[in-house]
Amino acid sequence: MLGHFKPPGDPRHSEDVEIKWGVHRKGEERERWVTGERRTALQVLISGRFRLEFPGRSVVLAEQGDYVVWGRGVDHSWYAEEDSVVLTVRWPSVAGYRVDVEADATPSVPAGARSVPPTDVPDGPVND
Repeated sequence: MLGHFKPPGDPRHSEDVEIKWGVHRKGEERERWVTGERRTALQVLISGRFRLEFPGRSVVLAEQGDYVVWGRGVDHSWYAEEDSVVLTVRWPSVAGYRVDVEADATPSVPAGARSVPPTDVPDGPVND
């Protein structure tokens, strides 16, 4: 992992970019939607089957190498349809997105999430 969450002085500390290797068990999901996104993100499927939820649209990463990119202001969440490994790159790397499960374990969906289509999310996964 690389990003703002590594201590200053650590070569993996960066406020410019964040890289995360995510291992998620089947059925695991984000506790609540990300709203007010201030980053651009790229997510690549390494293995498994992983669904990203956006307002009015779902994108399923089903084949190794499938990826999706979304920009600032795009609300989102995720769900592991199978045991999955995903590589996520975000820029810039900023604090404030980690879900504190003990403080708020109730999943929430942003207002209008099922009726407002995102403007910069592709129709499906991309695999070049």
